Amino acid sequence: MNLTPSFNVDETITVLKLFMKTYVKNAKSTSVILGLSGGVDSAVIAVLCQQVFGKKNTHCLFLPDETTPENDKGDVLVLKDQFDLTVEEHNITSLVNTFVKITKCSDERLVQANIKARLRMVLLYEHANKTHSLVCGTSNKSELLIGYFTKYGDAGVDFMPLGDVYKTQVWEIAKRLDLPKSIIEKPPTAGLWKDQTDEKELRMSYDVLDRILVGLERKMEVDAIAQFLDIAKKDVERIHEMRIVSQHKRSMPLVPKVGLRTPGLDWRSPVQLG
Repeated sequence: MNLTPSFNVDETITVLKLFMKTYVKNAKSTSVILGLSGGVDSAVIAVLCQQVFGKKNTHCLFLPDETTPENDKGDVLVLKDQFDLTVEEHNITSLVNTFVKITKCSDERLVQANIKARLRMVLLYEHANKTHSLVCGTSNKSELLIGYFTKYGDAGVDFMPLGDVYKTQVWEIAKRLDLPKSIIEKPPTAGLWKDQTDEKELRMSYDVLDRILVGLERKMEVDAIAQFLDIAKKDVERIHEMRIVSQHKRSMPLVPKVGLRTPGLDWRSPVQLG
């Protein structure tokens, strides 16, 4: 048995492109906007969007702040030049500081990190409204399954092409798209505070995380996953618990059953036709 996520790279790229094209067309739109961070996920989405919708209909917003790593800024420029992307940059430091000051919010690091993500969402939708575009998300399956994202922040989007693609698979797509080596190989980070990295927060590599998640996806017992991967049971239990407690972040707000058919429960329209 192999718990390493396996997939056909070219077939996956074809599926993602068809999904994106059909979803936007069904929404009676022709263009998309996305947040470009300098990381591999948003880089993959930016290139795929440009291939599907063209330069004119693919808008990238780079929204750095004072904690954004310098190499992310450089990688955004490299990506822009290599793929001829349309990128608009707005530094949100003053916006974040003003919001924090006016609301007198907690100075807890995570609280302010979530504020940054939600302010970026507001700016993406302002631009989307202005250009009659849909907001394309960049979160991957690994992040979604453990709740490693901000509710109504980076998850506040219209559709998520990478939502069923594990992080380790995103890297393979990035290689196939010939993305800059610096973007593919640098440690993943949301850049929400100085020296923050995903794997440091998760206390494990994405390679291990993805294999744990594949085991859970196959409904393997925690003990069996730990034994198969030769890792501590507590690490598998922690990821299992993260998936459970973050369920509310992956669902639309719960509503009580009153009518014959209920939105989000048993009144669902096809979201992907063709």
